Amino acid sequence: MAMKCAALTGISQSVIAELKSGRARTLELNSAHNIITLTDTTPGECVFMTSVNQEDLSPGDAGIMVDLLALNISMKRVVEFVNPSFFEERERMSARIKVQFRGTTIARGVEGRSWGEPTKVEIIRSACYRAG
Repeated sequence: MAMKCAALTGISQSVIAELKSGRARTLELNSAHNIITLTDTTPGECVFMTSVNQEDLSPGDAGIMVDLLALNISMKRVVEFVNPSFFEERERMSARIKVQFRGTTIARGVEGRSWGEPTKVEIIRSACYRAG
């Protein structure tokens, strides 16, 4: 059975391996395309995570399904002093998510790769899940 879900791309292999251990983990994401995707999700939904970059994501790419347990998108202000009379102020948006591994899966279809659109994938649900 296929289902559609948000896709978080460019996630490191070490993070994916850690999530596969089954414990819930909190991650901080700073990539604009992943934050845009998360603005269209709510806790309780299933999310697809893959190490493949967004522009390279295509049908057949492997990833994992995770349950989105918590989501917090926030703006942080960074002030950098170059010398006492000059400083630079910037804002940075980030998303903190708490997720738990649900299973491995494959992307069947990909949509929303345009700038400002959430990335969604149609995935093939795994027939067997990890007991936890």
